[in-house]
Amino acid sequence: MGGRVAVALGAGGARGYAHIGVLQVLEERGYEVVAVAGTSMGALVGGLAAAGRLDAYTEWVTGLTQYDVWRLLDINPLGGGGAIRAERIFTRVGEILDGALIEDCAVPFTAVATDLNHRREVWFQRGPMATAIRASVAIPSLVTPIVVDGRLLVDGGLMNPVPIEPTAAVMSDLTIAVSLQAGHSTGMPVAPVRTPGALVGSVRSLTERVGALIGGSHDHARAPEQLVGGGVDDGVARDVEPVTEGGGSPAVPSAPGYTAAPKELASAEIFNRSFDTMAALITRYRMASNPPDVLVSVPSDACRTMDFHRAGDMITLGRELTVRALDEAGY
Repeated sequence: MGGRVAVALGAGGARGYAHIGVLQVLEERGYEVVAVAGTSMGALVGGLAAAGRLDAYTEWVTGLTQYDVWRLLDINPLGGGGAIRAERIFTRVGEILDGALIEDCAVPFTAVATDLNHRREVWFQRGPMATAIRASVAIPSLVTPIVVDGRLLVDGGLMNPVPIEPTAAVMSDLTIAVSLQAGHSTGMPVAPVRTPGALVGSVRSLTERVGALIGGSHDHARAPEQLVGGGVDDGVARDVEPVTEGGGSPAVPSAPGYTAAPKELASAEIFNRSFDTMAALITRYRMASNPPDVLVSVPSDACRTMDFHRAGDMITLGRELTVRALDEAGY
């Protein structure tokens, strides 16, 4: 079909390789990309594309093994705001960019970062492409932040996970946004989940006991389960008697209604999932006021944030999802 298209590429770690597949399909279908805006991995892929260097980058990353990736990540044991310096990666990206300036690119480009000190977005639309990308991909606590013109800059996904707004200044036939924060591939509920489990019942039981101890009536108090919005099975709450093992001291019973998180779930993975959850909510609200013509949604469980050895898989997925999204939208 063809036409002039503005592209907004979102944040999401290694899932951002899907952006490469998106851009490949657009080129194959004859679309002219007239504006690119990106956050985090979207800034990396989009910046390389705007500078005409994406093919060289793609050739490099599709050949990386998991061992290569861990070596390139450059773990940072000395602090400095992030667990990973990743300077080896940024050095290689800088070599591929070869000093490219944003204002010299044939395609208008914007990289979005977050200024932590002033709590605002920063749009890079001029200056060294490598600096703009480096600022945008600094995932808080994972990748070390940088200081540019006195601003402490981190990942733009904190405030604008899918930056559609910077593309509005360029005339185009349609806008395509690529979100890496879609619900799980098996489906994810949007509405809050109400869980009336045993813990709420135990809280109610505790409230009743406290009320009895202080001699007051709990009949007129608002029940705890009303605060969480769930009905509670009256048979759930139980008094737990001390359990002794081998005649020793009473063992501490396990807390009712929940279990500990799996031990194999690393702190980094908890942070990544938390970041994805926050980004998905921000994206939903921002797109409500500025919707794209076509939305390509990459499931958040397509790969883990740091699975940078899976470039081939994510590029293929990006291609498939783009073809489907364009066909469904009639483009």
